[in-house]
Amino acid sequence: MITPDQLRQKYLDFFKTKDHAVISGKSLIPENDPTVLFTTAGMHPLVPYLLGEAHPAGKRLVDYQKCVRTGDIDEVGDPSHLTCFEMLGNWSLGDYFKKESIAYSWEFLTSKDWLGLDPRKLSVTVFMGDENAPRDDQSSGYWKDVGVPAGRIAYLPASDNWWAAGPVGPCGPDTEIFYWVGEGLPAEDSNKGTDNANWMEIWNNVFMEYNRVDEKTLVKLPAQNVDTGMGLERTVTVLNGKTSVYQTESFTPIIAAIEAVSGYAYGSDAAKDPSVRIIADHVRASTLIIGDPKGVSPSNVGAGYVLRRLIRRAVRHGKKLGIEASFLGKPAEVVIKLLSGAYPELKENRERIMAELEREEAKFLETLQKGEHEFEKMLPNLLKNPQKIMSGRLAFKLYDTYGFPIELTLELAAENGMTVNREEFDDAFKKHQELSRAGAEQTFKGGMADQSEMATRYHSATHLLHKALRMVLGEHVAQKGSNITAERLRFDFSHPAPMSPEEIKRVEDIVNEQIKRDLPVSMVMMPLDEAKSSGAMALFGEKYEAVVKVYSMGDFSKEVCGGPHVDRTGSLGRFTIQKEQSSSAGVRRIRAVLE
Repeated sequence: MITPDQLRQKYLDFFKTKDHAVISGKSLIPENDPTVLFTTAGMHPLVPYLLGEAHPAGKRLVDYQKCVRTGDIDEVGDPSHLTCFEMLGNWSLGDYFKKESIAYSWEFLTSKDWLGLDPRKLSVTVFMGDENAPRDDQSSGYWKDVGVPAGRIAYLPASDNWWAAGPVGPCGPDTEIFYWVGEGLPAEDSNKGTDNANWMEIWNNVFMEYNRVDEKTLVKLPAQNVDTGMGLERTVTVLNGKTSVYQTESFTPIIAAIEAVSGYAYGSDAAKDPSVRIIADHVRASTLIIGDPKGVSPSNVGAGYVLRRLIRRAVRHGKKLGIEASFLGKPAEVVIKLLSGAYPELKENRERIMAELEREEAKFLETLQKGEHEFEKMLPNLLKNPQKIMSGRLAFKLYDTYGFPIELTLELAAENGMTVNREEFDDAFKKHQELSRAGAEQTFKGGMADQSEMATRYHSATHLLHKALRMVLGEHVAQKGSNITAERLRFDFSHPAPMSPEEIKRVEDIVNEQIKRDLPVSMVMMPLDEAKSSGAMALFGEKYEAVVKVYSMGDFSKEVCGGPHVDRTGSLGRFTIQKEQSSSAGVRRIRAVLE
């Protein structure tokens, strides 16, 4: 039996023996990257270093990182899909490559000193090659060297064995490791390619050799990097002989709390069990999102919208289990207790987590009442329909205007002897999604992931803006987040009131004065404590390494930051503030452009 805490520690300890420096995982909310709403993989915060920047901790790194992937929300409820998961990762930044990476993975998995898995229950996949890059016979050869038989190696296409940070940025072929979850031992020629159902992925070694500049262009990176990721929850599942992540210590205490508040015994009804799993996953994800150092609140846009959807979906499934009152706080308390050792910010932000969950839960219950009231108003006319069919258009109106879930509309219709034209609803919903996605693609195009020249200029300008705001508004001003594309910057900062036109003008003038001075931009590495005592600004709540990069812009600005930056401020262009507005309670937001 191995617990999540034990596996997390074993992983760090193993790679420390291979001269890897343990670094801190970063926030769930990406800094300066509008291409994604959340940190989606352990490598996400390391993109600048994979592209060639020097990391303060060196060339061999290991950490654990909380991640959120929203593409699988609708699949959550089955035995393996999770919205939020932990990724154990190790990196080589231009140091070792395929041979050592494969040997390390095999040793950690199979050695009796570490995980001691049966080698006969492991198989691998490698990249089969295409018009962009050759077949990865090198990796295949190294797997054979450590003892993997040819029948356990599958060559698969880019859709399976090519990994990228996003539409642009670092990428390369990968080799994935799978564990046998079928009965007995697998056949000699069994692998992911011949038997998809009985092999569960537990580790992915990405060989980042390329940078995708655009859809058709791959260029070689200056250094060959290794980026690996092992899913903590899935690996604990297979190590303990379980068939579902929900059977492990990551979830059993949360499920027990849901059982206590609902009175439903998990495992007693196959139709209700998915609701328990959905609540457990969504409460866990919501707790980590709200409790993050850059915690998000439920809203109708971006990451806040995803959070709202998670909370409301959990409440809806609570109703399916017969829970009528607010209840999310109980399982959330368990999540905080389970994960505070690895993520102490959860304990620190406990009150905020509870308040946000309670507020959103109450708001949604009110929404449900309004939706039910609107349905009751429609009912007399609906009952006049001899076919007893409610149009999908009306069902979508309840969803779109009042936030009333289609599942509840179907239930109310059935209670009144009616059906709903689901096809018509689905068509309307699909059009709504396409419009939303098109808007999102506009919002999230570009970004720091591609390290474009304009994005670098905007990132550098945020340093000047931060210092100018502190000069005009006061030392209480602190950066609360930024979002950069190649077209503009967005900067959130703590301040209790709207800025006056005069204050906005003064900030603008100060920034442009520093650009006109053409200040040199320099970087030095130093211990974090030394950086702070030297007057360098650092983000509150950010997790920094013991040694950090400090960027100075002449005699004007000094800030702890990962980069990238311009060489001189004179290259930035004219700085103009387009808008100053409220972001949330006590936080203001500036949008600005460089021309």
